[in-house]
Amino acid sequence: MAQLWGGRFTKETDRAVYDFNASILFDQKLLQQDIAGSTAHAKMLGASGILTEEETEAIVNGLAEILADVESGKLEISPKFEDVHSFVEATLTERIGEPGKKLHTGRSRNDQVALDMRLYCRDAADEIGELLLGLLQAIHNRMKETTDVYMPGFTHLQKAQPVTFAHHIGAYFEMFRRDYGRMKDLRKRMNECPLGAGALAGTTYPLDREMTATLLGFDCPTRNSMDSVSDRDYVIELLSALSLIHMHLSRFSEEIILWNSNEYRFIEMDDGFSTGSSIMPQKKNPDIAELVRGKTGRVYGALVSMLTTMKGIPLAYNKDMQEDKEMTFDAIETTKACLPLFTGMFVTMRLNPEVMKRSAMLGFTNATDAADYLVRKGMPFRDAHGVIGRLVLACIDKNCAIEDLSLDELKEISPVFEADLYDAVSLETCVEKRNTIGAPGKAAMERVIAENEAFLKEAEAK
Repeated sequence: MAQLWGGRFTKETDRAVYDFNASILFDQKLLQQDIAGSTAHAKMLGASGILTEEETEAIVNGLAEILADVESGKLEISPKFEDVHSFVEATLTERIGEPGKKLHTGRSRNDQVALDMRLYCRDAADEIGELLLGLLQAIHNRMKETTDVYMPGFTHLQKAQPVTFAHHIGAYFEMFRRDYGRMKDLRKRMNECPLGAGALAGTTYPLDREMTATLLGFDCPTRNSMDSVSDRDYVIELLSALSLIHMHLSRFSEEIILWNSNEYRFIEMDDGFSTGSSIMPQKKNPDIAELVRGKTGRVYGALVSMLTTMKGIPLAYNKDMQEDKEMTFDAIETTKACLPLFTGMFVTMRLNPEVMKRSAMLGFTNATDAADYLVRKGMPFRDAHGVIGRLVLACIDKNCAIEDLSLDELKEISPVFEADLYDAVSLETCVEKRNTIGAPGKAAMERVIAENEAFLKEAEAK
C-alpha cells in the first residue's frame, strides 16, 4: 500500500479499509490534469525561490516523462497506490530522487484534487460546448431546407395548428442554444484556481497564486481557502447543465421515435442508426433515440446523488467529497457519447413531407383559420366556432380533410362559405400569414435562420 502519509500511525491500514478509501481505480482519469497542476506548481515554487532552478527543471521534466510514458503504455498506473496524486509523486521521486519529495511543498491533496476536478470539468465544458455546436449546425442546416415542409403542430399530443418542420425543430435549436450558453456561463464561474489554498488555511510559504492561476489558464485564484477545498458547486452546476441537455435530447428522441412509428411515418431512420429484431424480420427499431432517452435518467441520478452528498457536509474538506468523481465522469462521458450519436441519427433520417402534410390536413389543424374566415365574413366568433365544429364532424364522418369537401357540401353546413375558403384554409396560407417574431411563416423563419447563422459563425470564431 503506497500512501503519502503514515508517520502518525503505528500500524498498517486494514486492507479492506484501504481499498474502501482508495480512489486510484477512478481518479486515474485525472492524470493529465494532475500533471498539469503539478507542473505549474513546480514552476511557481521555482520562481518564488522555494525550489532551485535545477530542482524545478528535474521535476518539470520528470512529470512530462511520466505523462508520456503512461500515454504510450510504457508505464502503467498501479492500483497499489491510494490515488493518482500518490502515483505521480511516488513515481517522480523514484525517477528523480530527492527533488521529487519537494513537489508537494505548499499544497495539500485537498487543493490538489480541487484543482484537478476544476481542470477536468473545464475541459469537459469546452468539449461538450463543441458537440452542442455540431448539433446546432445540423439543426440549422435542416431548418434552411424545410421552411416549406408542412406538418401538424401539437398540444396535448393532439393535432392543433399547422407549422413547418423548420419551425418545429427550431424549438430544439433554441433549447440547445441555451445549453451552449450554460456551458459558457458555468465555465467562466469555475475558472478560478484553488491551488495554494492548502488543506484549508493556506500556507506560510510565499506562494505566487496569481502565477499558478495564469499558468493554468484561470482568470484568478480563489478568494477563500476554506471554500477553495470544499466547493463543488461547479460540479453540481455542470451536472445540472448536463441534465438539461439530456432532457432536451430525450424530448427530441421521444418525438423522433413517434415520428418513425408506422402510425406517423413522418420520418424514416437511416439503416446505420437503426437495429432489427432477432425474431421479427420486419422490424426497424430506433434504438439510438431510445438509448439517448434512457441515459437521461443516469445523468439525472448523478446530479441528485451529488446534491445529496454535499447537503450536510461542514467546512472544510470531508472524504464524502471523493464521491464527486465517478458520477461526474460517467455523466460527462455519457453526454459526450450521446451528442454525436444523436446528431448523426438526426442528419441521416429521411423526411416524408407528403405524409406530414396530409396528417396536418386530416388533423384539421386549419380549423382555427376556417373559423377566422367566417369571422372575416361577419359571423361572431362564438357562432363561427360552432359552425367549424360541425364541419369537422362532417369531415370525420366522411374520413376527409376540410379541403376535400365540395362547395355544395360546405354550404350545407353554412351558406357563408364560398370558394375562397379553399385558399383561406390551405396549409400554405395558414402558415405563411403567421409572420410575427417567432411564428412559422417563411418570412419570420428566414429572419430567425439568419440570426442563427450569425450566432453559429460567432460561436465558431471564438
